[in-house]
Amino acid sequence: MKLADIRAHALSLEAVTEEPHHTYSSFRVRGKIFVTIPPEETHLHVFVGEEDREQALALHPAFVDKLFWGSKVLGLRVDLARATPAVVKALVVKAYETRMRKDAGPSRKRAPR
Repeated sequence: MKLADIRAHALSLEAVTEEPHHTYSSFRVRGKIFVTIPPEETHLHVFVGEEDREQALALHPAFVDKLFWGSKVLGLRVDLARATPAVVKALVVKAYETRMRKDAGPSRKRAPR
């Protein structure tokens, strides 16, 4: 999977920007990261929810691994050389949707005055 294709796909999603994140590149929606690209550009880090993460790990073990931050699993690490383009694009969309849901949060009711 070519990074240029991933970039074009991610940037085609509504309100997405590409910005630096330390030594990484990142795709963000409303300023919040949903995908990062490490400096070597051989992998993609995709921040999806647990259910999507476990499904991807079960279906695509040849190119998808858990992405750890310390002992916590935050998302998926995708090997771009081995990845199926359709799967990578679907994971990017899932990460985007996950980020959008998190930003929306639960509806809050105003307290009566």
